[in-house]
Amino acid sequence: MNREELGKLYKQYELTPDDVFKHKFYTIITRAGIDKIQAKAKININYTLEYNSPDNKCVIIQAFATMGDEKIETFGESSPANTTNAYPVAMAEKRAMSRAVLKLTGFYAAGAMGEDE
Repeated sequence: MNREELGKLYKQYELTPDDVFKHKFYTIITRAGIDKIQAKAKININYTLEYNSPDNKCVIIQAFATMGDEKIETFGESSPANTTNAYPVAMAEKRAMSRAVLKLTGFYAAGAMGEDE
């Protein structure tokens, strides 16, 4: 984790202590913090449902995100093996969104993760 880089990003995206918390091994950005970053960075995201199991328990969503001229594709997944959430499509979308936003803005490279991971 790069604390100096994270500090710069917190200021750039106007995050407050309520937007971030420490996990045992990671710095976590809350859902509200991710939304704030997305709005400030003007990130546009489109989603594609890549997979939905017949029992609707395993879902993969692909996110196509842009920030200015930068583009990224990433995925969000949800299954009984990685969540107890009763809404797997919503969870997969949240994970795809978090990953896209954090990758485009440099938070992932600095060691932060989204709350929905």
